[in-house]
Amino acid sequence: VDGALHVEQVSVHPRAARRGVGRALLEHAAGRAREEGLTALTLTTFAEVPWNAPYYARLGFRVLPPDGLPDGLRRIVTEEAEHGLAR
Repeated sequence: VDGALHVEQVSVHPRAARRGVGRALLEHAAGRAREEGLTALTLTTFAEVPWNAPYYARLGFRVLPPDGLPDGLRRIVTEEAEHGLAR
């Protein structure tokens, strides 16, 4: 999406939580993005969930302002909102 690898969802079974599995999955995705010549990873998430925003910030993600979203990512956010997933 927009020259980036878009992560649709990252889920880790609760028994595997806090063991670096999610980080490893995202690192793998970043490696694939680099191999494919993509510029970044993008994702959408529920920022109001207490652990989401800080977790992704630690991994290097940053919040984009609504008026700063590229077209493809804006389309995804709009579609998610239409399905009740306003993030």
